[in-house]
Amino acid sequence: MYLSGGTCVTLIMIGGGTMKIFFQIVCEDECNVKPLTTIEWYLVFTCLAILLAQLPNLNSIAGVSLIGAITAISYCTLIWVVSIIKGRPNGVSYDLPPEEPKSEMAGPFNVLNALGIIAFAFRGHNVVLEIQGTMPSSTKHPSRLPMWRGVKVSYLIIAVCLFPLALGGYWTYGNLIPGNGGMLNALYKHHKHDTSKALLGIACLLVVINSLSSFQLYAMPVFDNLEVRYTTKMNRPCPRWLRSGFRVFFGCLALFISVALPFLPSLAGLIGGIALPLTLAYPCFMWILVKKPRRYSASWCLNCLLGVLGMVLSVLVTTGAIWSIATMGIDVHFFKPQ
Repeated sequence: MYLSGGTCVTLIMIGGGTMKIFFQIVCEDECNVKPLTTIEWYLVFTCLAILLAQLPNLNSIAGVSLIGAITAISYCTLIWVVSIIKGRPNGVSYDLPPEEPKSEMAGPFNVLNALGIIAFAFRGHNVVLEIQGTMPSSTKHPSRLPMWRGVKVSYLIIAVCLFPLALGGYWTYGNLIPGNGGMLNALYKHHKHDTSKALLGIACLLVVINSLSSFQLYAMPVFDNLEVRYTTKMNRPCPRWLRSGFRVFFGCLALFISVALPFLPSLAGLIGGIALPLTLAYPCFMWILVKKPRRYSASWCLNCLLGVLGMVLSVLVTTGAIWSIATMGIDVHFFKPQ
C-alpha cells in the first residue's frame, strides 16, 4: 500500500508535469489560450487515470500494461538517443555541485542515497506477487515458474531502458540535469531550439501514456485491498458503484498528496531505502515461515543471513538518504507545485 500510493503520487507529478510541457511545445507562440497551472494539469491527468482505473482487476489491464511497456521502451530510447545526437550543451560539468558538502562521509552516504534512488526506480517488485496471484497454479504447473521467467524478462527490459538513459544522460548533461523532471526536462530545456517540435511532442506523449498505464498497475493492489476489506467485513461481493467509489477516492487522495507535497520526488532515495526490505529481506523470512526448514540447516541459515543483510542494507540506505537530506536540504514548498 505504501509503495503503491507513493508511486501513484509520483506518476501524477510526472504525467501532469509532462502534459504541461507538451502544451508548451504545441502551443508556443501560436495559441491564444491561457495555459493551465501545474495543479490543473495534475487534475487533468488524475481524471484520465481514474477513468482508465475502472477496469476490474489485473487480468483486465494486461493490454494496458503492454502499452505501458512499449511506450517506456520507446520514450527512454528516444530521449537518450536524441540527447546524444544533439550533443552536450555549453557549460557541462561532471564535478560535484559547489554546495555539495566536502567530508569523508559525503562519498559513502551519497552512494547509499543513490542506491535508494535506484531501488525506487526498480519499484516493480511491489506488484510481482499481486500479478502471480492472478495466474493459474497447480502442483504440476506451479505459477512460480512462468512468473520467474516473466520477472527476468521484465527486469531485463527495465535495465535496457534505464541504464542507457542514465549513462547517456550523464554524458550529455552532467550536473545540468534539473533536480525535478530528469532527462525529459533536460532535453526540453537545453535542446528545444534545435530539436523538432514533433520529436519533443512524441516523447512527451509517450511519457504521459506510460504514466497513465503505470498508474493502473500500481494502484490495483490498493483497489484490491480496499475491496477485500469490504468483502470480508460485509460478507458479500463489492458492488460496482462502490468499486468505482474506491477508485475515485484513491485518485483524489493521490492528487491531494501530489499537490500538498510537490517535493516528494526529492525523497526518492528515502522511499527506496524504506521499501528495500520488500525485495531483499521479507522474501527470505517468508520462505522460512512457509517452507519451515530444519532450524540451523544450510537453507535456514542462508535465508536468515540474506534477510538480515537485506535489513542492514535498508537501514544503511535509509541513513544515507536522511544524511543527504540533512546536509544538502530540499526545497520544501507545500501546496506549490512548480
